[in-house]
Amino acid sequence: VLWCVYSLHIYLGLETLLAIVAALARALLGMELEPQFNEPYLSTSLQDFWGRRWNIMVTRILRPTVYQPVLHTSTRVMGRKWAPLPAIFSTFMVSAIMHELIFYYLGRTWPTWKITGFFLLQGVSLIVEVAIKKAFPGRWRLPWIATAPLTIGFVMVTAFWLFFPPFLRCKSMERGFAEYAAMGAFVKDVGTALRFKWVNNVTIV
Repeated sequence: VLWCVYSLHIYLGLETLLAIVAALARALLGMELEPQFNEPYLSTSLQDFWGRRWNIMVTRILRPTVYQPVLHTSTRVMGRKWAPLPAIFSTFMVSAIMHELIFYYLGRTWPTWKITGFFLLQGVSLIVEVAIKKAFPGRWRLPWIATAPLTIGFVMVTAFWLFFPPFLRCKSMERGFAEYAAMGAFVKDVGTALRFKWVNNVTIV
């Protein structure tokens, strides 16, 4: 239950933070940022979760830089039908390396490679899912009321096992709260300085 609450906290925290950034970009720069999540809790498959609902920005970066080049090369070797499989694996491998580097930067501790294991497990599972869909098109399709909890359950259980331990090990939450405190202190100091300047100007006038 605690792990589930923790997962919900991280998701809602990311959603809130990204919503604030989007609001600031709209108010200050007139830019409209696209949402980074598309209701991932409604995912009905791993393909749906990773490809269309979770961290959309990263997906859009990795698709033209990793997935499509590998897909193009694989098509020449193994044909269009099965070419997506090595492209999927390559994409998750690059994502795993990216996350290992991010966690190393945050914690400055030698990686345990559990993050890599998490993303490779997700990639292999997605490959199996896509291969089954291609081998048996239109068959063995479970209703969404069954596939949705199975998908989210699989992602969460594997995250509890492989993703969250390194995440907690690098103390990212403590570092994040420290950054928020520093930002709050900075805003408070700026507000105090502006108020002091305004009071002085009023006094001089």
